[in-house]
Amino acid sequence: MPKSKSRQRDRRRPYAAPPPKKRPKASPRWYGFLVLGLMIVGVLMIVANYMGLLPGDTRQLWLWLGLGFIAAGFIAATQWR
Repeated sequence: MPKSKSRQRDRRRPYAAPPPKKRPKASPRWYGFLVLGLMIVGVLMIVANYMGLLPGDTRQLWLWLGLGFIAAGFIAATQWR
């Protein structure tokens, strides 16, 4: 059986480079201090609660607030560039 003719492909197609990726802007200098500050305040609040230095004796509210500050510090750290 005879072979059919196939279409000719255009092999002179130019290469198009993909557009360059945009780099995210760097965080301000104070942002790192904010992250560390939130975590340190949270730890100090928990320690002060156990030592009885906060008003209202040892309460769970101070523990939750301390953990909240630490969590906010971790969340802020994920956005640091």
